[in-house]
Amino acid sequence: MTAEAPVAPALSYGRLIPVAVHFDDLDALGLLHNARYPLLVERAWSELWQGHGFRFEGDWAAAGDACNAVKELRISYEAPVTRPGAYAVHLWLERLGRTGLTYGFRFCSADGAMTYAQGSRVLVRLDSATLRPAPWSEEFRAAGRELLRPAG
Repeated sequence: MTAEAPVAPALSYGRLIPVAVHFDDLDALGLLHNARYPLLVERAWSELWQGHGFRFEGDWAAAGDACNAVKELRISYEAPVTRPGAYAVHLWLERLGRTGLTYGFRFCSADGAMTYAQGSRVLVRLDSATLRPAPWSEEFRAAGRELLRPAG
């Protein structure tokens, strides 16, 4: 971990979703526990997708695009979070395939200026009956295209 978090460029793609770090998210050293970063990112994604009408309500057969599984998670911790409070997760899509996607994320200050951790996650859409890859719906793909990071 570096002493200072890198400064992020102005947010020109993706979405910045507010999240809260609570006292009990900190470890014995007073740092945000490493396992909490992916949890907070997951909560931010859930909020974003629910805003588009995609949610899991307990029935995998009815879940549609919410029936998916993580294939890969990569995270790099850039600077420690040392206190509870308001933060944000910057979310975007790197790739939107037929049955999978790769999203990028930054765990950052509430205004998006400071990056504490960053990474990516690969998801695969599943058929609820077979648990085999299945295509995303066109409605999901349309919402996803709005989140694609511009090339370059």
